[in-house]
Amino acid sequence: MPVEFKDYYATLGVPRTASADDIKKAFRKLARQYHPDVAKDKKNAEAKFKEINEANEVLSDPVKRKKYDELGANWDQEGAFQPPPGPRGGMRRPAGGPAQEFHFGGTGFSDFFEQFFSGGSRHGFPEDESAFGGGAPGGGRARRGSDVEGDILVTLEEAMRGTVRPISLQMQNAQTGEVETHSFQVRIPPGATDGRRIRVPAQGEPGQAGGPAGDLYLRVRHAAHPEFQAREADLYHELAVAPWEAVLGAEVVVPTLDGSIKLRIPPGTEPGRQMRVRGRGLPKGKSGERGDFFVIIDVQLPTSLTADERAQWEKLRGVSRFNPRATPSP
Repeated sequence: MPVEFKDYYATLGVPRTASADDIKKAFRKLARQYHPDVAKDKKNAEAKFKEINEANEVLSDPVKRKKYDELGANWDQEGAFQPPPGPRGGMRRPAGGPAQEFHFGGTGFSDFFEQFFSGGSRHGFPEDESAFGGGAPGGGRARRGSDVEGDILVTLEEAMRGTVRPISLQMQNAQTGEVETHSFQVRIPPGATDGRRIRVPAQGEPGQAGGPAGDLYLRVRHAAHPEFQAREADLYHELAVAPWEAVLGAEVVVPTLDGSIKLRIPPGTEPGRQMRVRGRGLPKGKSGERGDFFVIIDVQLPTSLTADERAQWEKLRGVSRFNPRATPSP
């Protein structure tokens, strides 16, 4: 079944020769613009934010980007993109039965991504007499349906608060053409970490001959955020500071996922220093405990100077005794 090809380079507005740094900058710029928490048109911004994240998910990963570039040999041809033949994405074949194709809705990823870059899979379909009642495949005994796995895109804001997401799962029998759609809601708990699997009972493939349905497992994939990165329950934020703030110290306002905080930068703070704020990360399960928030200092240098600014820097050079290349005293 054809799926629409996604031009991820066009989504981020970068050429196909773009460097990894170009892709990072383009993503951060667009993500700040379309983040649902700041955009005025939240509905359209949410859809655009998901598209940007999907493109970044593929193009920022060297392995996925290489695979994408190889798949895209005929990307600019008219019409829908036809995936190469073979067991990719949502196509699976039960033992003794026709191939079935499944598609997710509401996970935040397109069919194209699910087909080629998701870890989506179908597993657990019994193929031997250990199934319900035993017997050979196709022998009319009750058989449990397969479990189905897929990815679900979760923003860090959703991971902070928890949310309920409407999901649909379409399964198409390649032989009969019949399509069944299962719609349900999935609860994403507060503190859902990247890679966590959420089990949805009895929403996998249907059983055979009266056997129970399999389960659905959705793997949490954190949407890339323009300001924060999550590592388990800890959050990290790069804070740009001016040279004089790092040298003289300063008190600055820093954003977090649940409001801004004031942070004191000590005099003589070096680039790359990590400053920890306890308890401002993601929740840790039901205990109420939270991870920590780490601020990484990024000292920014001015790239253009007025005549007066240049004069002040030259004056500083003349009076400063600091020499980073001096040999330390024994």
